[in-house]
Amino acid sequence: MAIRTIREIGDPVLNKVSKEVKEVTPRIQDLIDDMFETMYEANGVGLAAPQVGILKRIVVIDTTGEDPILLINPRIVETSGEQTGNEGCLSVPGKTGIVTRPNYVKVVALDEELNEIEVEGEELLARALCHEIEHLDGHLYVEKVEGDLMDVEMIDDDEE
Repeated sequence: MAIRTIREIGDPVLNKVSKEVKEVTPRIQDLIDDMFETMYEANGVGLAAPQVGILKRIVVIDTTGEDPILLINPRIVETSGEQTGNEGCLSVPGKTGIVTRPNYVKVVALDEELNEIEVEGEELLARALCHEIEHLDGHLYVEKVEGDLMDVEMIDDDEE
C-alpha cells in the first residue's frame, strides 16, 4: 500500500468524468488499498479515485474511523430531506464553505467482488456520499458553496 498524491483544485483531472470499473484487477485492488491509506493519512472522511489522478468510478468513505465503505460505480438512487453545513475537501485544502445537501441518501454500488450493494446514510454520511460521487462526474463542492469559501482557521477560531 502507498500514500498517493491528492490532486488539488485547478488540476484538470478533477473536472473529468470517470469511467466505470468492469473488473477488479490487481491494479484496481492496489488503488482501493492506496485510497483508504491516503484518506486516513490526510484525516479525510472520503476520497474519490479522480482525487488521486485515476479516472475510475471508485469511492472510499469512513465517517466514523471504524466503518470503511468502498463503492464501485456508485449511483444515488434516492434522497430526502435537507441539511446545510460546512463542507471541505482534501482537493481544496485549508478551505471550507456552506453547502446544502440531502439529509438522507441511498446509493447502489458494487463491492470488491462486483456484487451489488446498497448503502444508506444520513447527515454526515449522506453529505459524504453526495460529495464523493460528484467527484466521479468532475464536480467539486465549491460549485455549490453558498456565499464565499472561508479559511478553515477562521472557522476554528469562531468555534472556540
